Amino acid sequence: MEAPAVRGFSEEQFRAACRELDQPVPAAGGPWQLLVESMGVRIYRLHNEQSGLYEYKLFGGLADCPPKLCVDVYMDLNFRKQWDQYVKELYEKTYDGEKVIYWEVKYPFPLSNRDYVYIRECREMDVDGRKIWVVLAQSVSVPQCPEKPGIIRVKSYKQSLAIESDGKTGSKVYMYYFDNPGGMIPSWLVNWAAKVSKELFFCEMDVLTFLALM
Repeated sequence: MEAPAVRGFSEEQFRAACRELDQPVPAAGGPWQLLVESMGVRIYRLHNEQSGLYEYKLFGGLADCPPKLCVDVYMDLNFRKQWDQYVKELYEKTYDGEKVIYWEVKYPFPLSNRDYVYIRECREMDVDGRKIWVVLAQSVSVPQCPEKPGIIRVKSYKQSLAIESDGKTGSKVYMYYFDNPGGMIPSWLVNWAAKVSKELFFCEMDVLTFLALM
């Protein structure tokens, strides 16, 4: 029996996330559109023609919140279950030597709940003397985590986070998020479903905002 293929993220994927910190404003006239700007945080979106959904990028800063603390809290699944109102089930298990996260998300009636099976890796990078923490995540297929009746499996999910010190007591942050909730959604519910997907992205920032207000 052949050993399962080892999945993961390339060095270039980590480097690419680091480079985003140096270009916090997408090119004027480019495909990324500014969605909202508030309290030093800017969120951009890009229409994904293949899916009809949006990809999101966030750039901003967190005062009085060092990057290592942000990353430690961000990676804490148990803490997430306390602050994320959409979590129904969330845990990490190891299958064939690979750490995999299972995450079930509560959707409002009459939409079905969604679940995610994904890998995630955090790496501390040294980029020309700068210390940058990068977290990458993406959906994977795992035989030990089959789809459940009544729950729609999200098969296209990507996320990245890059964070470094702002040179003072805070942090500079970059985040990317995309998922395709899938399923057959009636036309009159499309905007509602898109709103839930967007709020999931904003929830990813809730923990960092919480830290900034501590």
